[in-house]
Amino acid sequence: MKALIRFALRKIPRKYLQLFSHILLRIASIFYKGKGVQCNVCSSEFKKFMPYGRVHTRENALCPNCLSLERHRLIKNYLESKTNFFTANLKVLHVAPELCFIKRFEKIHGDNYITADIESPLAKVKMDVHDIPFEENSFDVVMCNHVLEHVTDDHKVLTEFYRILKPGGWAILQSPMDYSMEKTYEDPSIVDPLEREKHFGQDDHLRMFGLDYGQRLSKGGFKVSEEKVSDTYTQEQIKKLGLDKNEIMYFCEKVN
Repeated sequence: MKALIRFALRKIPRKYLQLFSHILLRIASIFYKGKGVQCNVCSSEFKKFMPYGRVHTRENALCPNCLSLERHRLIKNYLESKTNFFTANLKVLHVAPELCFIKRFEKIHGDNYITADIESPLAKVKMDVHDIPFEENSFDVVMCNHVLEHVTDDHKVLTEFYRILKPGGWAILQSPMDYSMEKTYEDPSIVDPLEREKHFGQDDHLRMFGLDYGQRLSKGGFKVSEEKVSDTYTQEQIKKLGLDKNEIMYFCEKVN
């Protein structure tokens, strides 16, 4: 299964994975029946989650029913327990929308839930996050996960997110990180895909964020709160939800 998933992630174009992978994975889910873990996005239970990863395959990561990963289950729990996302009437911009969230969020926020991406067939609006085609102070919430490692100028993108948020609005902006590094590593001279994969973890990544990620987010104008999974959840909760114990949740607020 590890080899098959790794092959699919590396060889099949992203848009086709987004459109069809959930069908095949739901068939595979019959081999994961059990009660060891529970996805809090779709409420399904399995003996364990499926492996996932393009280069370094992670065990117990992917929900075969809704395709949630560790970060999605963490975000779902955070939104539910720490924000008004599920209880208030909010205008939401969701960049690079994840299949596991789209219908669920659209059901809550209706036409005020706008999905956007530069190429994804799942998104309503096609746009480049360096130049977002919305007026300032337009949204209550921005969600954009695992995108900032791909963009040419992450600072410009952050200032765009800040611009379009209303005063008092907030953003969820998770990214892959190397928790052993104090500083973010980037080198624009590295253009070869194989070298990018070697240095940044994936051939379409332009940087690897370190523990200064929160500081980089704050330079976009945000007030940033950090919450580490291992300090917030019990070992039993981490195991049951299939979370990454090292992940840090970043909550970004536009206070002015």
